[in-house]
Amino acid sequence: MTPIQLISPVDGSVYAERMPLARDAAFAMAARAKAAQPAWAARPLAERIALVKAAVAALNAMAPRVVEELAWQMGRPTRFGGEFGGVNARTDYMSEIAAQTLAPVMIEDSASFRRYIARQALGVVFIIAPWNYPYLTTINTLVPALIAGNTVVLKHASQTMLVGERIAEAFHGAGIPQDVFQNVVLDHPTTEALIGARAFNFVNFTGSVSGGQAIERAAAGTFTPLGLELGGKDPGYVRADADLEAAVDTLMDGAMFNAGQCCCGIERIYVHESLYDAFVEKSVAWVKALKLGNPFDAESTLGPMANKRFAAVVRAQIAEAVAAGAKALIDPALFPADDGGAYLAPQILVNVDHSMRVMMEESFGPVVGIMKVKDDAEALALMNDSPYGLTASVWTTDYDTAAALGAQIDTGTVFMNRADYLDPALCWTGCKDTGRGGSLSYLGFHSVTRPKSYHLKKVQK
Repeated sequence: MTPIQLISPVDGSVYAERMPLARDAAFAMAARAKAAQPAWAARPLAERIALVKAAVAALNAMAPRVVEELAWQMGRPTRFGGEFGGVNARTDYMSEIAAQTLAPVMIEDSASFRRYIARQALGVVFIIAPWNYPYLTTINTLVPALIAGNTVVLKHASQTMLVGERIAEAFHGAGIPQDVFQNVVLDHPTTEALIGARAFNFVNFTGSVSGGQAIERAAAGTFTPLGLELGGKDPGYVRADADLEAAVDTLMDGAMFNAGQCCCGIERIYVHESLYDAFVEKSVAWVKALKLGNPFDAESTLGPMANKRFAAVVRAQIAEAVAAGAKALIDPALFPADDGGAYLAPQILVNVDHSMRVMMEESFGPVVGIMKVKDDAEALALMNDSPYGLTASVWTTDYDTAAALGAQIDTGTVFMNRADYLDPALCWTGCKDTGRGGSLSYLGFHSVTRPKSYHLKKVQK
């Protein structure tokens, strides 16, 4: 078998290398997960919650190591720390609502009948996690799955394969049994074979549309439920009544943070004509203040993209747009660290339209296109002119206006005056090519459990 290599975007070196499980070993792994599940589900809910929270606390204790490894694996500057704020908030919220959400719904409890609907763990949950927010995206499903009584198998992206190892180290150290949570390295054929053999009772995948299609093909005919988050091309709309300074600061951060490698990052912006010139001017100044550099440099606010091939996609989109008439407002010479490889200068494009890939296809990099619009109707038409639907950001002073516009946007989440954020009390979901299913909130527990009805009758004498 061929080893899987993790190439660091920091310097192009091989940072880690692991052998994937052979097919027989992979099926044995899945069988152990299945065998361990009934005993884990039989433990009291409070005990499972306590173990999961202890495991996350153990992960927090690894912070210095985790932050350094993240920089080496996917390029995020160490000045931003790890992902512990979101990891802890999501763990705490899902733990708090578990008892109420998983409690049976009693329909009748009388001398004649006891009728109720319970939630039952699905069995073995398989998480295929991405590299861009490797801890957060894993926790979204891992925490509710374990709390609900499932066993979990985690396959992390090769770009962040050490993340799975750190999670396993923390969770096992906190007392979660080895077979209840397993971190594995798998190649694509073995992954597809496991799914096709119905080795798992739920598969949660975060990644590309093509990856999601491959998962669906592998699961075809198995009736295995799938959760798929497949990316986005999230829009921001700045209305005439928007707070301009706040809109610039939040939308530019949403477009550029993590080198633009955010599922819900801002990739296209529509600005009312009355604010357009000022918005563009302030946005350019905001982006010029970024510093692209080595992620271990305390001055760096923008690190390399996770892989030079990802940066090549963004460069091609920018070049094609400029060739088609777009205007690039950021001089790459302002960012001398741009090496033509993984280190990529940020860019703002104007004079763009929806004939350009940069406005229609996911970029997943530090580039954003800005268009002028005359009214809400034009903005809505442009926001909906996309194959994706994860989040949309609307900038206005009025709740009702934002809600009314949001009702007309094909998206999973509507933001007013914020962007690139995840609230654990609200379901994380999408539509169209963004995928299907949902995580977090009480619905996140529904994804990893199934309803089971009980109709119990006493014989009357």
